[in-house]
Formats: sequence, C-alpha cells, structure tokens
Amino acid sequence: MAMSTTTTTTTTMPATTRMRSGKAQQMQTQQWTPTAATAKSFAATSTPRLPLQQRSRLSHTAMASSSSSPSSSAAATAAAAEDDATAADTAASSSSSPSSSTAPSEPDTLYGYFPSTLPDGPPPRGHFPIDTALLRREFLRLQAAHHPDKHPPGAPKTRAEASSAAINHAYRTLANPLLRAQYLLALRGVDVAADEALRADDQPALLAAVMDAHEAIEEAAGPHDLEPLRHENDARVADSERVLEEAFRRDDVDAAKREAVRLRYWVNIRDSIHNWEDGRPVVLQH
Repeated sequence: MAMSTTTTTTTTMPATTRMRSGKAQQMQTQQWTPTAATAKSFAATSTPRLPLQQRSRLSHTAMASSSSSPSSSAAATAAAAEDDATAADTAASSSSSPSSSTAPSEPDTLYGYFPSTLPDGPPPRGHFPIDTALLRREFLRLQAAHHPDKHPPGAPKTRAEASSAAINHAYRTLANPLLRAQYLLALRGVDVAADEALRADDQPALLAAVMDAHEAIEEAAGPHDLEPLRHENDARVADSERVLEEAFRRDDVDAAKREAVRLRYWVNIRDSIHNWEDGRPVVLQH
C-alpha cells in the first residue's frame, strides 16, 4: 500500500521584519503615555496658529471673564443695590424724623422767627402793621415742627423746648400792636412800659375818651351793648398803627413814644370789651 506524504513549507521572515512586528504587538498591548514635551509638540502641530491681533483680543476677553464671573458680577450688583437702598432709607429717615431736625438759630430780632409773614423784618424796612391771621398760621406751623413731644429725651428735646418758648414769646409780642410798639422802641433804648413820664395826663382829649369808654363798659347790660364801642375802639387802634408806621419809617422816636402811650389805652379798652362779664368790675390801666 502506497503512503502519501504532505510536505509543510515554512516561510522564514527576515530578522528585521520580525523585530518590527514584535514592537507593534507590544505597543498594542501597552498603554502609551505621552511626555510633557511630546504633548507640547503635539499641541503646537495640531492647533492652528491665530494672528497676533486676534490672539490679543481673545486674551483680554479671557481675563475679563475670569475677573468678573457671573456669580461675582451678580454679587457686586446686589451689593450696589443694597448700598443705594440703605442711602435712600437714611435720607428719608433723616428728613422725616423729628429728632433729626435741629433748632433754628436765634435771629437778630423777633421778626426773624416768621420769615414767611415778615420777610422784610422790622421797620423802617418792614411795616409796623401786621397781618395777624398770616402770622398765626406760620406760628402754628412752627409750633408743630418744634413741639417738644415730637423729639426724643435729651439734647433734642431740650433744644425743642427752647425753640418752642422763643417762638411763643415772639408771637405774643408781635401779634399785639402795643407790645410790638414797645418792643421796637426798646430796640431804640426806650422803655415805654416802665417810664412813668410817658402818661396821658397832658392829653385831656385822650383822658376824656378813656373815661367815656369806662362808663360804657360798666353800664352795658350785655355784649351787644358794647358793639358800637368795639367798632369805635378798633378804628382807634388801626389809626395808631398807621401813625406808628410813619413814625418808625422816619425813625422819629419821640412821635413813636407819644403814639405808643395812646395805643396803650386803646388796647386796654379793647381787652376790657373782650373780657366783659356781667357784674365784673372794669379796670382800665393808665
């Protein structure tokens, strides 16, 4: 029996080819880790190079975005808004809080307490007659602003009390034509109220008018009986104010003193009529 023989042919690779194949298999089985130099070289060759001007713009944009991130920008905006709100609240509270108001500085004359009603000050620049209705409205506004109860204890309340007292004194003095005339004469060194020589003893017509008024007030049965005397006396007061207006405008102190004496009687009659009560004795001061 004949036997077949199979011949196996083995091809032998050159040495150089076998070495390259071995290295390739080793690289496939091992993890390749690039070095820093290799990475830098790879980045330089794989990333396109931008022009210099464009690179500069990108650099500035990156710096701006890194220095003001969305969170830091929002925080800065919120802080600024909070500061503005705090400043607004402080301004509002300082303007509306009674304790923040300061007492006005003491003016040179009592007229200075009422700049709205008496902007020109005392005579001779200003006028002697005063619109007492306007004066009272300004007085009430000032009293409301400087009322001690609207200020906290301590220095603010003390200043408010001093201001309120000064405003009260100024109003009482200027609202009364006699006290106003005496005050203006006192500014010129004349004390009409205390000067006994300034009396109506040398004015018989004035003394007769005062006695007639005294009798009319005593004989009145009711307020309606005093109405004619009231109108007559109001006209006398108004006439004295006009005389004093001219005297102070000319700075005629002697004429102002004489008329202030007459006005003292007319004001006394006016007060007696105003305070009249049935059975109450009438006292006219000389």
